Amino acid sequence: MQIQPGALTLQQLRQVRQGVDAIELPLASWEVIRSASDTVNRIAQDPAPAYGINTGFGRLANTQIAPSELELLQRNLVLSHAVGVGEPLTDMVVRMVLLLKIASLAQGFSGITVELMELLIAFLENDILPVIPSQGSVGASGDLAPLAHLAATLIGVGEVRIEGKTVPALEGLRRLHREPVVLKPKEGLALLNGTQVSTALAIEGLFAIDQVARSAIVTGALSVDAAAGSVVPFDPRIQAVRGHPGQQAVARAYLSLLNGSGITQWHQDCEKVQDPYSLRCQPQVMGSVLEVLGWCGDRLLVEANGVSDNPLVFTKNNEVLSGGNFHAEPVAMVCDFLAIAASEIGGLAERRIALLIDATLSGLPPFLVKNGGVNSGFMIAHVTAASLASENKSLAHPASVDSIPTSANQEDHVSMATFAARRLAPLARNVATIIAIELLAAVQGIELRAPVSTSAILSDVISCLREVVPHYDVDHYMAPDIQAALGLVEGGVIGGFCPCEFLTEQE
Repeated sequence: MQIQPGALTLQQLRQVRQGVDAIELPLASWEVIRSASDTVNRIAQDPAPAYGINTGFGRLANTQIAPSELELLQRNLVLSHAVGVGEPLTDMVVRMVLLLKIASLAQGFSGITVELMELLIAFLENDILPVIPSQGSVGASGDLAPLAHLAATLIGVGEVRIEGKTVPALEGLRRLHREPVVLKPKEGLALLNGTQVSTALAIEGLFAIDQVARSAIVTGALSVDAAAGSVVPFDPRIQAVRGHPGQQAVARAYLSLLNGSGITQWHQDCEKVQDPYSLRCQPQVMGSVLEVLGWCGDRLLVEANGVSDNPLVFTKNNEVLSGGNFHAEPVAMVCDFLAIAASEIGGLAERRIALLIDATLSGLPPFLVKNGGVNSGFMIAHVTAASLASENKSLAHPASVDSIPTSANQEDHVSMATFAARRLAPLARNVATIIAIELLAAVQGIELRAPVSTSAILSDVISCLREVVPHYDVDHYMAPDIQAALGLVEGGVIGGFCPCEFLTEQE
């Protein structure tokens, strides 16, 4: 994979999650890395204090460090900050963290050595993945604790994952025929400072929510036919007078999915005037989701391609400038928007499930099963969807509005970006499960409309589901049905039928 620092794409980030065989940096990147490293070495020999190079950190920034202790300073920084807790980050996220850290350091504003960059690249190329605990960062001064666990493996401390197995970091270095690095001035700080963990988690969440949003449009169209809903709300003239591009794109998607439906033709002259909002307002809600995903993708690409280290090395004037690029507020706010969008996807889908099981609204057998009473059908499957939708309301509470001072009030405002990003995965899983339940319910409803049939494309969706889940004739152990449908949602099978572009427009 050829990496142009400062110009990563979403497609490259998708690719690296599965692993890469080689990372190639431009020659110019190696030149600026050497230049910045030389600048740091010169400053380290100067008696004038330079934060993080010959001083302590945080509240100890005014403590001068003797030249003989500069390497010890960087090692101690890594070890003392490696205090993360909780479940380790997934391998896919760790690969993205490594790529983002490489891309940031390669821009030549951090002052690391060529040797350290080569080792980082070797870890990624050989899929030697630091074990990084998921909790312990407040999203300011960078993702200090989690990135310290990454840095620790480079000096032979901690653990790495190789081919799915967790082994000591020294074993990973032996695989590469390398010795643990001795960190030079500022190198430990350059590894620890940065928003790479929160950004990688945010991008992983972005991909997951994008996938479930595509699936939700497909299941939403299925629910329209299952409930004998109208396609009039998707008329392009309605969307045009409001003007939102996302709304217009989503409405076109629904019309495309429902084109040629026999059910639509069958009830064209029914007495019903308007459908409930969960059917009728899908372009307005899902169109907003589409636009949020696009905006969030843009912002996260900016962050992925930025430099969030501190202090920064500017070689032209031999200056090291302290600032606040490590503050992850841009990531935190993006994640809050993503969480809200995901919660709305699930909330709308849960309402459609409730509609389908209600015979007075859908015109279908109660709870979507014949011989009701003896059979409960989808009664409690809807309860599961409702519980997840309600849980998502709490998960979608903005994280960026919270702050807790740390480091003896030196770091007195923090972003909570890492938590904001980390909660996207369970949120996306909840929504995907709601969509899986809707898939089962909507397909069941359409089949109960037989012999009238749906559109050709939605018939293909039904066929995909019926390959793994049979029609619900009588009550049975239903949990495996939901898991099988969830596999189709999370695996991209259902979303693959969606004719509406989300992130792919930016890739």
